[in-house]
Amino acid sequence: MEILETDDEPCEQCGLCCRIFGPGITPTEQNVYVWIEQGRTDILRWFVAFRENNSSINCADLRAEDLGDIVSVEMRNSDTGDYVTVCPFLRRVAKTRYLCGIHQVKPEMCCHYQPWIWGETYFNRCRGLEKAHRNSREPL
Repeated sequence: MEILETDDEPCEQCGLCCRIFGPGITPTEQNVYVWIEQGRTDILRWFVAFRENNSSINCADLRAEDLGDIVSVEMRNSDTGDYVTVCPFLRRVAKTRYLCGIHQVKPEMCCHYQPWIWGETYFNRCRGLEKAHRNSREPL
């Protein structure tokens, strides 16, 4: 599950953005479809789908043919139905290092999130951003 850092992605794998924004993960219909096809109830159980008729269903109970009636999907605690406070897929692997427990099939929004990019995804508490900023300073 090792994730290598590249020059254009200064991620420090500190998990801060996942701990703060992780509870707001909303998978796409395609993400849910892939998880259904792969039998990933370990992932699906953390999401609730809301249908056009205002009813809801735990995504672990969805079938692929049900997806046409879904209008939104939200992350919820699979035991209580409450909103989660931290992404349940975030795994601590060292004192200050975290990895995604579902990296190979993580939601599209997680794949595209780059907190060091100005604009919609910018997150000024990103440690990778701090490192990139320190490295870009020219010596006096």
